[in-house]
Amino acid sequence: MTTKEQKKILDKYYRIYNNTQFIEKDPISIPHRFVLKQDIEIAAFFAAIFAWGQRVTIINKCNELMALMDESPYQFIIEHQEIDLKRFLHFKHRTFNATDALYFIAYLKEHYQQHDSLEQAFTKHLRKKDSNMKQALIGFQEDFFALDFAPDRTKKHIATPARNSTCKRLNMYLRWMVRQDEYGVDFGLWKNIKMSQLLCPLDVHVERVARNLGLIQREQSDWQTVVELTNQLKKLDAQDPVKYDFALFGYGVNEKYIL
Repeated sequence: MTTKEQKKILDKYYRIYNNTQFIEKDPISIPHRFVLKQDIEIAAFFAAIFAWGQRVTIINKCNELMALMDESPYQFIIEHQEIDLKRFLHFKHRTFNATDALYFIAYLKEHYQQHDSLEQAFTKHLRKKDSNMKQALIGFQEDFFALDFAPDRTKKHIATPARNSTCKRLNMYLRWMVRQDEYGVDFGLWKNIKMSQLLCPLDVHVERVARNLGLIQREQSDWQTVVELTNQLKKLDAQDPVKYDFALFGYGVNEKYIL
């Protein structure tokens, strides 16, 4: 399939699935409940980290967590007392348990005591010459677990390119925070990361459709596969390659016939 043919197909489905009517049944619905920038960042972060398994379950668990944070995640993170943390002792989503939740809260409190946005957690490691977010993701993961009491078991929830992970959930989170267009799905809150530096979140649906379109040749599914896919998408839109995540994921989940 030629690049022109790939672009025609993906442009078509980008416009179909980059649509606010799909928000309700997607984890991105969780941050869309909020207005304050920090609330959006925190809600989106947990929604992205929880995003494996059935979307209904993911959304339900995110709603449960937001309720535990009194529907004001930023205020809770900043102002909570030790006694307030007891309510998380029975929280669980798949392999994410109370130990993980409590450490995430501790990291976020530490960060927000020094910065007004989670953007700085990524941009502090991002160099002007970087074509993608690799170094930022590596640095973020290292900083996230820099607290003295970081549990070993929690490290599996924050992926890193240093371990050749696809970093699907973090790449999705970055898409939500950085991308901006007129369609209102992604938030575009963060202004110091270029859309061209984002990487396409790679899950089974995206990978299947991308391989069918000839966008991936690599046999494995790892960090290099993510880079390969994103570089191919840059041939279709150099400034905003990850917009095609809408097309690849949306088609993979919703369409019944093979391209």
